[in-house]
Amino acid sequence: MSSTEKVLSANHLGKSVVSSDGVLTILHDICFEIKPGESVAITGSSGSGKSTLLGLLAGLDLPSEGNVTLMGQNLAALDEDGRAKLRGLQVGFVFQSFQLLPHLTALENVMLPAELAGIGNAKGEAMAWLERVGLSERFDHFPKTLSGGEQQRVALARAFITKPAILFADEPTGSLDEASGNRVIELLFELNKANHSTLVLVTHDPALAGRCQRQLHLQGGRLL
Repeated sequence: MSSTEKVLSANHLGKSVVSSDGVLTILHDICFEIKPGESVAITGSSGSGKSTLLGLLAGLDLPSEGNVTLMGQNLAALDEDGRAKLRGLQVGFVFQSFQLLPHLTALENVMLPAELAGIGNAKGEAMAWLERVGLSERFDHFPKTLSGGEQQRVALARAFITKPAILFADEPTGSLDEASGNRVIELLFELNKANHSTLVLVTHDPALAGRCQRQLHLQGGRLL
């Protein structure tokens, strides 16, 4: 994919849901493109539709109107299995709530996406990634025995092990104290740069948004 091509495009995206008060429009006519290697922050106040938009971009949910093209594929043209396969091969995720599997060790959590993607020597790769995020002493620890900052670093290692073309991060420092959050931010940008990934992150933190090359600001479900 050349630098002039787009890794992601939102084409007149809309999302509405039916509530007891009638139809609620969460997103309205969202259009933008993201090129390979860009870092883009999606900002806006609580309830502006940031996380909903991220879910649509990643194919975790489908829009009511418009479409998303991810890695050259129209997500609406793929079935659920097709979207899951595309995510498994091309996409990494980091969530505010870490989303680690509690019954797996740190090492096993990082190994899992590599095994699902058919990467050889998943254990060795996972160990290397945990060392990169400073957790070589935590291989056999379960999530409940790790601090929030450590859990998010495990999540970073898990997100990058498949060398995704694009990484989606939803409030990655939202549940961390300032020191842990700063360490996670530094790692996120360091790993993203080393991996030549495209980064799309949702945040209400101006400092984190300012680290990105570009910001998309949502207000009331519209792109300003």
